[in-house]
Amino acid sequence: MTITEPVSCCGPLAALTLSNVEASATAEVFKALADPARVRIVNVLATSGEPVCVCNLTEPLGLSQPTVSHHLKKLTDAGLLAREQRGKWAYFSLRRDAVEKLAAVADLKGVCC
Repeated sequence: MTITEPVSCCGPLAALTLSNVEASATAEVFKALADPARVRIVNVLATSGEPVCVCNLTEPLGLSQPTVSHHLKKLTDAGLLAREQRGKWAYFSLRRDAVEKLAAVADLKGVCC
């Protein structure tokens, strides 16, 4: 299984201060999610009980296989997805540790308003 490092150095948006490194790392994760197709990919993976083959993502997304692969690479490089090679097909799943970190980063409950 090939795995990129999970989201590791993001800072919570509700922190009193964020270093430049934390702010940049946090921005990179949000950049990876700043595309509707990537958000839909995360949705499909979040609602699947098991890793999903890239071949099963093209039809629901209405995108070509190379385009889906491009989006999967961006999400994997950001540390949000795990990739497992099974024969000629790649299967993807959300990284639990990355999802937990992302949830903590985006948690703004009780901060304002």
